[in-house]
Amino acid sequence: MKTDFSIVQLADPAIQEAERVLRACVHCGFCLSSCPTYTLLGDELDSPRGRIYLIKEMLENDQPATKDVVPHIDKCLSCLACQSICPSNVNYMHLIDHARVHVEDTYQRPLGDRLIRRLLAWLMPRPGLFRWALLGAKLARPFKGLTPGRLKQIVALAPAGLLTKPESRNRTYPVEGETQRRVGLLPGCVQQVIGAEINEATIRLLTRVGCEVVVLNDAYCCGSITHHMGQEDDTKQRMRANMDAWGAEIDKGLDAIVINASGCGTTMKDYGYMFAEDPAYADRAAQISELSKDISEVVGALEEAHSPDLKVTYHSACSLRNGQGIEGTPMALLRQAGFDVSEPKEPHMCCGSAGTYNMLQSEIAGALLDRKIANIDRTAPQVIATGNIGCITQLRTGTDVPVVHTVELLDWATGGPKPEALN
Repeated sequence: MKTDFSIVQLADPAIQEAERVLRACVHCGFCLSSCPTYTLLGDELDSPRGRIYLIKEMLENDQPATKDVVPHIDKCLSCLACQSICPSNVNYMHLIDHARVHVEDTYQRPLGDRLIRRLLAWLMPRPGLFRWALLGAKLARPFKGLTPGRLKQIVALAPAGLLTKPESRNRTYPVEGETQRRVGLLPGCVQQVIGAEINEATIRLLTRVGCEVVVLNDAYCCGSITHHMGQEDDTKQRMRANMDAWGAEIDKGLDAIVINASGCGTTMKDYGYMFAEDPAYADRAAQISELSKDISEVVGALEEAHSPDLKVTYHSACSLRNGQGIEGTPMALLRQAGFDVSEPKEPHMCCGSAGTYNMLQSEIAGALLDRKIANIDRTAPQVIATGNIGCITQLRTGTDVPVVHTVELLDWATGGPKPEALN
């Protein structure tokens, strides 16, 4: 794609990267078939190629975002299915992230939209406050029909189960047997409140396969939530704090930072790119990107796995499949553990969770959920497994089939307790 940025514009490293991405695009249209919003809506402006044209026009002409452009940017899930299929290796992730920042910097959203975004950005990265907010949402669920606007969807998504009080101190879990590796575990802002059993299963499995596990409960939010809302200053502040928190443990020696929420993992693996121009953090960011691993990358071969006869349908989280390029490994581990594993039709199609998307774009998210559940139902599963807390929360609202994290099944198969969702 031809671009026309001025020399002055290209002095900005962010514009340099945007131009590089834009020039890689050859207008081929392969991305259209993989894009969930284009599939549902049929509007090319709601496709990756259409958004690329809109972003190019804004950036080249130094134009502020407008009410005609913003809805198309906002409808992007950042599922990155387009990036996985692109024959020209267009880094759509970096371009849409840049566009979101541009929107937040140049566009005045309607008051209601601003308020809900600020509320989510304030609550979700703070586990303690987030827990209290969810307790309030659970109390409000019987009255959700009276809840105004988007708050109705937030109330509907509040989990029915117990909410865990976040731990405030760091803990180290010794290995069962001979120590082979020392790893850190990111507890996750949202996950430690609504999915503490996932972290518990992860710790048991890692210590069982030879890993000493350090859990930094004072580690800060990875920045993923506000990053995908275009709030650059807040995001960078959180990321720097997170890097500072991990720094001391890294200096003591860590073989990996294990992340079992794939949305967080995609973001932390991109720290090196995001801080490449920051002299104070470039080296640490590159180090953290290199150390960051999904749990499925760390477990390795499972020995003495004895799983029950259970039919599992695996939902491939977009952030794992497309963001990190990890597609077959979790299914291979489940099969190695003895489970009967299926994958639904259209595995590339997002379930509609996408961070805060199911709260900000609930109609599209609901249509994607219905499509995903229909495909899953055709496999007749006894349990659904996936690798991201957002997907778990979303899928549970659309089915009575138990939905668990992949690591919960692997832990169970290797001697851990039966996942609570299966009881």
